[in-house]
Amino acid sequence: MANILIAEDDESMCNFLKIALEKAGHTPTITHDGLQAYKALEENPAGYDLLLSDIVMPGMDGFELSKKATALSPGLKVMFITGFSAVAVGHNDIDPKETKILSKPFHLNDLVEQVERILNTPQKKTI
Repeated sequence: MANILIAEDDESMCNFLKIALEKAGHTPTITHDGLQAYKALEENPAGYDLLLSDIVMPGMDGFELSKKATALSPGLKVMFITGFSAVAVGHNDIDPKETKILSKPFHLNDLVEQVERILNTPQKKTI
């Protein structure tokens, strides 16, 4: 299926995401902040189909990570997960029509459904 790079600073959420995505047939790679995720992309820019990123993280937030990641790997799709949806909605660089944001807490089925949807949607633009 898909190679998914996860950038999430909460260990229990990482475990949840990893298990859910593996059960759906994907290959997740866990990183614990934006800097680690960007380093993984630098080492293998064509190795990931989707970046699943928290928005609020130490080091480099999800918005900055998504900009740098899609500049490095233009075909990379991005999906945000956040417990702070007001932060996402108020961010000037984010077009809510073009960006998928899944608010925490979410159900395993919602996560997998949204991941499948974004993976099967043609790339419109990067942020």
